[in-house]
Amino acid sequence: MPSSTQIQLINRPVGWPTQDDFRTASVELPALGPEQVRVHNEFVSVDPYMRGRMNDVKSYIPPFVLGETMTGGAVGRVVESTAATHPVGSVVVHDLGWRDVAQGDASAFRMVEEIPGVPISAYLGILGLTGLTAYVGLVHIAHLKAGDAVFISGAAGAVGTAAGQIARLEGASRVIGSAGSAEKVALLTDRYGYDAAFDYKQAPVREQLRGLAGDGIDVYFDNVGGDHLEAALDVMRPGGRAALCGAIAAYNATERTPGPDNMVNIISRGLTLEGFTLGNYTHVFPEFAAKMGPWLASGDVVHDETVVDGIENSVDAFLQLMRGANVGKMLVKV
Repeated sequence: MPSSTQIQLINRPVGWPTQDDFRTASVELPALGPEQVRVHNEFVSVDPYMRGRMNDVKSYIPPFVLGETMTGGAVGRVVESTAATHPVGSVVVHDLGWRDVAQGDASAFRMVEEIPGVPISAYLGILGLTGLTAYVGLVHIAHLKAGDAVFISGAAGAVGTAAGQIARLEGASRVIGSAGSAEKVALLTDRYGYDAAFDYKQAPVREQLRGLAGDGIDVYFDNVGGDHLEAALDVMRPGGRAALCGAIAAYNATERTPGPDNMVNIISRGLTLEGFTLGNYTHVFPEFAAKMGPWLASGDVVHDETVVDGIENSVDAFLQLMRGANVGKMLVKV
């Protein structure tokens, strides 16, 4: 029988995950039933939100089940099919995650078109949920307007690199980003169109952002939380809006950390802070795709990927992601 190599969660991490929290399993695959497909994955996504799902806590999405295969975005090609809607050779995206071969009902696999000059891995990044997250946060949560000054934390990651470029194309007057190394800071300004950026490891975020923000910012896209959120609250102008997308600073914390000491600014400046998860905004995808497709085709948007080879190295890729080793989207090439 054909088999699938899969990565499973076997322990709930306390603090930073380790290799011991996972196992690699070989799973035999049954023959396809009616209206089913078998897919050879070409790329698998690893994402920061997955850390939260490793905890057994109530959240917007159920936790991973111990002993079962890690789910998440993947893109691949149909290699066997009993569904006329999904012929062999078709490119599909799905959410069955960390495995080299996936199979199931055809309805769980979304057909996508190959775009000349664009790798299919882009459907896990700039053309997929990553790009959509950036677009929704800026346009539908923070209500970005032409002329707004924008600050984006975690700006060299997959969502951050997309958000900076979208902000510029949507008319932002100034885009500022934070990243974790001098090399990433240079990429933000040289490649992704940021007007200014800083290395949050070199000095207090509050101090560095204040020096770059001039007379303030109107929009904050938050991927980090913690000291970055506190710094943003310092420099937000009256009526400013923050889209709270992630809080990676706290994902591996083992103790409670104090909140910002300047939350009174939310009141005195009439600020709006709104958290969001993408599951409530999938209806925005057609609007996003209508813009992102031409932006990519024209070269107005660029995207980068950090790729780790081998499904057996998925845990390594995830741990590297959590420590900021990626530029752009982190992927596993199967």
